Amino acid sequence: MNNQKTNIMTHFKSTLSIEKATVLTFLLFTLIANFSFSQEQTSNANIGVFLFEEEVIDYGTIQQNDDGLRTFKFTNRGTAPIVISNVKTTCGCTVPYYSKAAILPGESSMINIKYATNRIGKFSKSITIISNASEPQKRLRIKGNVISKNTVAVK
Repeated sequence: MNNQKTNIMTHFKSTLSIEKATVLTFLLFTLIANFSFSQEQTSNANIGVFLFEEEVIDYGTIQQNDDGLRTFKFTNRGTAPIVISNVKTTCGCTVPYYSKAAILPGESSMINIKYATNRIGKFSKSITIISNASEPQKRLRIKGNVISKNTVAVK
């Protein structure tokens, strides 16, 4: 009888320990999840956000050696300054010009792109902006068709 009591008590203690461990694990997981979520909300709440007037600039049909300069205009719609650290292009025929000064929330700025129009034919080039904004690598695009000066463009 005494041995049976000991077995029941041992079973009760181990069951109680498993239940406590399960409850503690659940509480710990909930606490960690809530903390992570609040950290994510806090970090996203104070960040710059690009809002471009257009993300693709279509040159249309232009003549060889015409002016290849175009401008991407944007506004910082976030709550923190945006700093552009680099602008990469897919080839040397596309050259970016941009300010390295911080763009404060609510301010607007621009990125100028000069495409070398000396090559005849259709083109499509990517521009990647590297910054501290909510989208750390923002991709833009230019496209168009360069024709010979001797060719008449059909509209």
